Amino acid sequence: MALPGRAGRRDVIGSVGTLLVLAVIWGGSVPLTKLGLRDFPPLTLTALRYLIAAPFFALLLLGRRLPPPRALFAAAALGVLGIVVGQVLQTLGVRATSASVATVTSSTIPILIVVFAAVRLHQPIQPRQAVGLAVAFAGVSLVAAGDPRRLLALIGTPAVRGDALVALSAIAISLYYVLSVELITRYSVISMAGLSSLAGALGLAPIAAAELRAAPVRITPVGVAVVVYLAVLVTVVGLVIWLHALCRLPVGVVATLQYLQPLVGVAVSAALFGDSLGGWFLGGTGLVLVGIALSTTALASRSLDPELGAAIAAPPE
Repeated sequence: MALPGRAGRRDVIGSVGTLLVLAVIWGGSVPLTKLGLRDFPPLTLTALRYLIAAPFFALLLLGRRLPPPRALFAAAALGVLGIVVGQVLQTLGVRATSASVATVTSSTIPILIVVFAAVRLHQPIQPRQAVGLAVAFAGVSLVAAGDPRRLLALIGTPAVRGDALVALSAIAISLYYVLSVELITRYSVISMAGLSSLAGALGLAPIAAAELRAAPVRITPVGVAVVVYLAVLVTVVGLVIWLHALCRLPVGVVATLQYLQPLVGVAVSAALFGDSLGGWFLGGTGLVLVGIALSTTALASRSLDPELGAAIAAPPE
């Protein structure tokens, strides 16, 4: 179903603008998580994020008709896949490998989303979008690793186990996003985001409890603020915006805009921790912006997937 004229263009512009705001919110989560890890062990911090987000999702679900048992099970399974499996693997992987390689590996998520959506949702990949994704990925690689020779030198080191864990995390998170879209077409963004996140929170609770037996925790204003930021803005607001965008824009465009997040993360880290931003960062930033431009300029001629368009036109629950 094609987007209708001027109203459709306004809808697209609004969705892109919202995604840019989301890129800032999600991009800032990485350096703020570093602050939070001074007070909380990693798995506990992740669990607290979703446990605090759980009541907000529960409030969003009030008054909504619950999906049938089969859909409830599917939403819970997606929560375990994307939140428990994806987030835990990512945390463990980042601890075992270098930050630069982990960032580049995690940046395959947008590409995996496009590939999985092409297979599962039958959304075609336009040549311009494919080029845009590749250019943006190259830019993120430069931002994360700097001199490309440095990135190549890291290949084959003992950190390969960590790299594999981060790669598996990227696969799990990408599948979570794409498979969620199918349920959203039937039961709405709020229902699926809320139910899957509640399931993820329940799955993370015993993992955090086990970690707390050996890991110390400090309660500080900064730590509490970080947890609230990650729970409310990154998890609740961010997930709802992201899933809405997957239904309103071609996944290639949504995925390419996600490349802004590591740029924001590096910039915020520089402001908070004094990390230097050299020529490789500026060059990588330019490539990311070119990649986004290549992908989003094709919006005027693109149509939404018919099934997703029907879901958007359906009345809210």
